[in-house]
Amino acid sequence: MINHEKIKILILDDEKQFTEELYEFFQKSGFESFEANTIQEGRKILNDREIDLLILDVRLPGVNGLDILKEVKMQYPEMEIIVVSAHGDMETVIKAMRLGAFDYLRKPFRHIDIQIAIGRTQKYLHMQRRLKQVEQRNSLISKTLEEKIERHFIGISPKILEVFESAVIASKYPDANVLITGESGTGKENIARIIHYSSERKDSIFCAVNSSAITETLLESEFFGHKKGSFTGAINDKVGFFEVCDGGTLFLDEIADMPLNLQAKILRATEEKVIIRVGDTRQIHTDFRIIASTNHELEKGVEEKKIRLDLLHRLNTFHIHIPPLRERPEDIKPLMIHFVEVYALKFNKPNLHIDKEAIDILIKYDFPGNVRELKNMAERAIILCKGNSLGINDFPVTARQTFSTEQNGGSINLKTHEIDLIRKALKNCKYNQKAAADALGITRDALIRKMKKYDITISRIEE
Repeated sequence: MINHEKIKILILDDEKQFTEELYEFFQKSGFESFEANTIQEGRKILNDREIDLLILDVRLPGVNGLDILKEVKMQYPEMEIIVVSAHGDMETVIKAMRLGAFDYLRKPFRHIDIQIAIGRTQKYLHMQRRLKQVEQRNSLISKTLEEKIERHFIGISPKILEVFESAVIASKYPDANVLITGESGTGKENIARIIHYSSERKDSIFCAVNSSAITETLLESEFFGHKKGSFTGAINDKVGFFEVCDGGTLFLDEIADMPLNLQAKILRATEEKVIIRVGDTRQIHTDFRIIASTNHELEKGVEEKKIRLDLLHRLNTFHIHIPPLRERPEDIKPLMIHFVEVYALKFNKPNLHIDKEAIDILIKYDFPGNVRELKNMAERAIILCKGNSLGINDFPVTARQTFSTEQNGGSINLKTHEIDLIRKALKNCKYNQKAAADALGITRDALIRKMKKYDITISRIEE
């Protein structure tokens, strides 16, 4: 246990009575404490003192407390933060924990509650300080292990083992392009990383680009680069993705979201391995490998003119299809166990485990958001879990309801029930798709896909 005088605590809250009361309590308890009632005061103390623990109110006038939390964790990553609030907003709690908060207390709380929370923090700070020197010595090894974890793909089903085998074969041909298909959330980028890091290109860059996340007017500049002065805002020469990936791998996520005219230019660059920057005439040779992905059916994508057929032929040297999680339920258990271990460690709940009954029930759920939904479900459950065991009640209602329906002999049509759940979630969230998807425990892409599948529209919900 660390001595009290070695831990410096800052209380940042706009309620002066609250900060004074906590300050007095901490001083009497032997801690070195400071108080601030404004962001400016808080920043000055953080700058002048080596604070170990911040008690932060997430409801501060004129600012978003979560933004302050994010700012503090970026500037002082080793500082621990206990978030307090008079509001029991679970979404805020979840966001705070994801941003790095160590603990959460709801106002009003007793002195014993803050004592217990600080006790947990003390133990964690003590462990962190003891491990810091070891971590510094092994930083290079740790980074390598982290990279391996990031590209690790877990599964035991015959279907996923077939995907592994295809990825291994593709990695042995570092100049061959690869096209990976599968629904959103199945892990297409993970497979792309496995191919890259298992190939001769592993020592060069792996660059993942989501075409839909780039403004259409900047797409060509982002891929090919541009020459200074070639258009308004081009104040410097810029290197594009193709040059950056010389010797490495360019992963084009959701290729079907890319405009057809840019697809034609990418096809030519892929064939010739030569590019010209926007506003320039000089040819630049670059050796890159393309791995592309799409969640569209290939034939349908070509028919709807979302994917150029000639580009499809060029990228489709190796075609790897990742089946959705509902078609390989035997992978749900190892994936869930893995995510529970990862997030239990992240949120300092090392003794946490998931009940066998919960796993058995989750296996019956179809996971429309695939592995991404399962991962988010595990993270949320661990954040909100009060004990050392995760049960079925710790997971979203959609998963629980699926099992409940089966228990009742299938008296409710699952399709009808799912439609009803989606309609209610959209209505309750004022038709905000992101909020409705979060309420259902799935991704926004999965929700949109379900809405299209069941022909759910806002006008029909309001009828």
